[in-house]
Amino acid sequence: MSTQRVQRVGETIHKEISSLLLRGLKDPRIGFVTITAVEMTQDLSAARVFYSLIGSAEERKATAAGLKSSAPYIRQQLGRVLRLRLTPEIQFEYDTSVDYGIHIEKLLSEVRPEENDED
Repeated sequence: MSTQRVQRVGETIHKEISSLLLRGLKDPRIGFVTITAVEMTQDLSAARVFYSLIGSAEERKATAAGLKSSAPYIRQQLGRVLRLRLTPEIQFEYDTSVDYGIHIEKLLSEVRPEENDED
């Protein structure tokens, strides 16, 4: 299967899941989630959906549980839009890159005042 088609399906899944989350799923455990990336398998049978969330560890845990339980509904909605023979299985994974970026920024802010003192 062409990588162009895999990318196109991934982009459509990204857009549709973002739209579903924006309209709001009825699960109160799901916080303010941002879809950061979607990775598709080459045969389009599965999609890893990466999301970020600003909040405590408890909120992340609750959101992960909410997304996991909402996956069948989301998959059903995707099936209507994608019109593929087989709708991909959805697996949600927390994207740690935002946390990593915040950590690096905090470290840099701690180092910067020391550099200014030397001047």
